[in-house]
Amino acid sequence: MLLVHAHPDDETIGQGATMARYVAEGGHVTLVTCTLGEMGEVLVPELGHLAYERDGGLGQHRIGELADAMRILGVSDHRFLGGPGRFHDSGMAWDDTGRATIGPDVPDGAFWLADLTTAADLLVEVIREVRPQVLVTYDERGGYGHPDHVQAHRVAMYATLLAAAPSYRPDLGEPWDVAKLYWGAMSAARMRGWLRELRAAGDTTTFEGMDPEGPLPPFAVDDALLTACVDARDHAEQKMIALRAHATQVDPEGAFFALRDSPSQLDWGLECYILVKGTPGPRDAETGLEADLFAGLP
Repeated sequence: MLLVHAHPDDETIGQGATMARYVAEGGHVTLVTCTLGEMGEVLVPELGHLAYERDGGLGQHRIGELADAMRILGVSDHRFLGGPGRFHDSGMAWDDTGRATIGPDVPDGAFWLADLTTAADLLVEVIREVRPQVLVTYDERGGYGHPDHVQAHRVAMYATLLAAAPSYRPDLGEPWDVAKLYWGAMSAARMRGWLRELRAAGDTTTFEGMDPEGPLPPFAVDDALLTACVDARDHAEQKMIALRAHATQVDPEGAFFALRDSPSQLDWGLECYILVKGTPGPRDAETGLEADLFAGLP
């Protein structure tokens, strides 16, 4: 399995339990991260000087955080697209509708500004080397709209197509057709359930402003559109520990840990997907979804 993500921590938030499960089952998992996340918010006060708008250095620090998280999940093959620092974090801003968008000051070398073919070629080479059966990336909105997530989606989709073409760049390796391509997704029904539980417990600050019965952010996907759900609840705690390794980015008192004393905490080990390329495998009789991303493959 090959996963394509924009910044360190995105992979653990989205598919950390899935990665841990397949590693434990003997699968080969490769992670490609497209930037160092140099413009992320620093949530640890004593490391505030690493922020992009101060002394800088956050990206180099996050290389170590990613390595620690992957060690916890058991993923030994993790790389940066084109090498560490080849593409810079593009930054983001919030528009008038509360959606993520590109900010007013885009740094030189930003991933958002990268030539699509140039970036895709770097991933084509990885695909042809690793020869994954399954590839996972973001949907066309990049989940919640971060420009680097959107660009990672575009690069992954284009590279998957190019990698399979025998006539395209034979110098990048033997052609390889990825059998199944998925977009990571959050179940809207499950998110509403979390919100109801939080509000019933008197927590009004986690996911502040979100009504369990009202509109949800764009990363919450209508369950009718989901095609797979990997049950990796045996690895939910492993995922939580790996999230803590991304210490500058993930608040231990924040949303991801708000349900730590609830059975819903285990739900972080149920990770959902939308199949966009390939033939679906057998569906689970109870959920109607694929339970294994490799289902149906020879």
